[in-house]
Amino acid sequence: MATPLILLVLFLSLCCPPSSSSSDSLGSGSSLSVETAADILTSPDGTFSAGFHLVGQNAYSFAIWFNKPSCGANTCTIVWMANRDQPINGRSSKLCLLESGNLVLIDAGQITVWETKTVSQSPTYLKLEDGGNLVLRNLEGLILWQSYDSPTDTLLPLQSFNENTKLISSSSQGNFSSGYFQFYFDTDNVLCLMYKGPEFSSVYWPSPWLLRWDAGRSTFNNSKLAVLDSLGKFSSTDKFTFLSADYGSKISRMLKMDFDGNIRLYSLKEDGETWVVSWQAFNQPCMVHGCCGPNSICIYIPNFGRKCSCLPGYKMKNHTDWSLGCEPEFHLSCNKTEVGFLKLRHVDFFGYDLGLYTNVTLERCEKICSQSCDCKGFLFRFIKPPEPDGTYCYPKIQLLTGYRQQNFAGDFYVKVPKATVSFYGNSGQDSKLQCSNKVQRLERKYSQRHENESLKSALWAACAVGALEFLTIFLVWCFLTRTRDNSSPTLGYLLATTGFRKFTYAELKKATNSFSEEIGRGAGGIVYKATLSDGRVAAIKRLIDSNQGEAEFLAEVNTVGKLNHMNLIEMWGYCAERNHRLLVYEYMEHGSLAENLSFKELDWKKRYEIAVGTARGLAYLHEECLEWVLHCDIKPQNILIDSKYQPKVSDFGLSWLLNRGDVKYSKVSKIRGTRGYMSPEWVFNLPITSKVDVYSYGIVVLELVTGKSPGMGIHVTDDGSTKEQRTIVAWMRQNMERAKGTETWKHEIIDPKLKGIYDEDEMLILVTVALRCVQEDKDARPTMGEVVHMLLRHESH
Repeated sequence: MATPLILLVLFLSLCCPPSSSSSDSLGSGSSLSVETAADILTSPDGTFSAGFHLVGQNAYSFAIWFNKPSCGANTCTIVWMANRDQPINGRSSKLCLLESGNLVLIDAGQITVWETKTVSQSPTYLKLEDGGNLVLRNLEGLILWQSYDSPTDTLLPLQSFNENTKLISSSSQGNFSSGYFQFYFDTDNVLCLMYKGPEFSSVYWPSPWLLRWDAGRSTFNNSKLAVLDSLGKFSSTDKFTFLSADYGSKISRMLKMDFDGNIRLYSLKEDGETWVVSWQAFNQPCMVHGCCGPNSICIYIPNFGRKCSCLPGYKMKNHTDWSLGCEPEFHLSCNKTEVGFLKLRHVDFFGYDLGLYTNVTLERCEKICSQSCDCKGFLFRFIKPPEPDGTYCYPKIQLLTGYRQQNFAGDFYVKVPKATVSFYGNSGQDSKLQCSNKVQRLERKYSQRHENESLKSALWAACAVGALEFLTIFLVWCFLTRTRDNSSPTLGYLLATTGFRKFTYAELKKATNSFSEEIGRGAGGIVYKATLSDGRVAAIKRLIDSNQGEAEFLAEVNTVGKLNHMNLIEMWGYCAERNHRLLVYEYMEHGSLAENLSFKELDWKKRYEIAVGTARGLAYLHEECLEWVLHCDIKPQNILIDSKYQPKVSDFGLSWLLNRGDVKYSKVSKIRGTRGYMSPEWVFNLPITSKVDVYSYGIVVLELVTGKSPGMGIHVTDDGSTKEQRTIVAWMRQNMERAKGTETWKHEIIDPKLKGIYDEDEMLILVTVALRCVQEDKDARPTMGEVVHMLLRHESH
């Protein structure tokens, strides 16, 4: 019996040695116990402590905190946590520095909830340094791990912040688990604040209404570094910088991603008992996204704070949690005669525009929303010079991040049943906002049993035998794991800020069978078919190594990663490794529109649906994105066809982002696009607007109708002996003019591959729309939103 017990004791000591620590460091083979209040580490200057912090009922996290202000029961100023989302039990839990060099946090002596995964051949020690950095080193002084590399919601002075780190807010005041707000470097190399909620995500700082450079940021850096110095200056490689209100004072500071979505710099007053805000990103807290939830309005009242209110006719989903927003108390009919609108002064909702309509009346805007089942309401505003003046109508398909500001020159009209307009009036549910989820104290409960001595002895014996068997199995498993790990590369993926994966070059080389199956080629790169490790079939675009390769790569990742529309290509990930630049897209079974027009039979019904779907995708790019996107290279090769013959606009390597207010004017530094599809603005160096895509779309529609490409040498006989080359636009107009008053022109221009099987009314509307799109005067061309409206209006008749 003694031998198994000895083995058990030996086994347990290997897992987690007895508790012992010095004031500022923990030696190899030692531990800190949750049950021993004195088991804490203190920095040499006494500013910081590290130990177990109570976060709920019998629930603890291992944390680092300031010792000033005075740290009472559950009132410590926490700056870092190891296990914020998985608290441990208040009994038998320990932080252990194993002889192997691994630092582990064990819950109730059983489950490892957190570890550094470090290994060292020489003894190691853990030390809390003066700056609040918890550092694991070996005897040679090499840093194996440090808390500075994995911040939670706080950045300390001289703590480096980079592309591999982010600050994530806590859920609420008193609940330290991960919340919905994040501070990070995005793929543009720009510091951002993002709301990443359970239903939607959006970046809200820098202002999404502005382009990066208009917000004072620079995307032309690769280092992605930021730091707060000890005097109160914050600086970043994207050119963002600020000084604290008390800049120059050598006092304790911290930059915190607060639970309400605002990021603030705190300074400790000289009395050492009070933190004060010395800088914050938002003076208007309603600019933070996601705080009040869907279908609600955020209202800021000075000296009081934020309030949330449901829209008239809506009620709270959960009276304890505003982040869940509101839900309608009514059912909206799709019959336009049964809906009405309630006016809300100085109110707007962010994003999710169904379209943009300029210089329309209020009645026209109301009619547009009434005719769409998806429309939940619309913003109507009048803009005065020097901005592009006129009226602007924004129908909305979702009502998210609503806010009211007295200086906002616009009104929102919420859609309700017509019979309830007078009843709802100006009603609404107001409540003082708690920008958080309901605080729920975490609990760790363990059942207690009456002990029997004989049963206890038997259990100890069984445990000893089991421990011996477990130790044997564990050693065998470790040997096999180490063997396997040494023979294969480590698998791990870095998530990009937009949610797609960062692949390694080796993965994509394997997925494409060493880039053996080419399925497409263009000026920017070559596309290969691939099968990913999870079985999905993908298209891998490998950018050609050129001076513009990296620029096109960053443009495409930045643009496509933020888009979400059924008629836009979906990006699954990318690779940026040494000189390799690759993009991973969903695979389109039917290839490009160009292939389908040239080599495959494409019936009329499919052609018309492709025209409609492409128009929808472009309307989304121009009128619904946070930063409007000009594609600048619309052509059949960049319109892909999925298994259901739905079109998806692709290849954003030449795209150009516009501010949301730049509806009418923009300057672009170089010519973009493909000969034959480029509008006259490019040739004559005229201002570039979204109308360049409208022109290209018109050419594509003419190809859909005629089957002819703009640069394939269309010939027209003049006198039977000479032939003169014409553009597809001139050729189309000439045929229509010749056959004026007759129906013969329809049969002369239609693609012969259709063999006369087509819908004449649909063909007429496509030609009419296309010729309007290819007007030389850009102001005479419709917007893509108007194109969609014309095509869908025809479909409904």
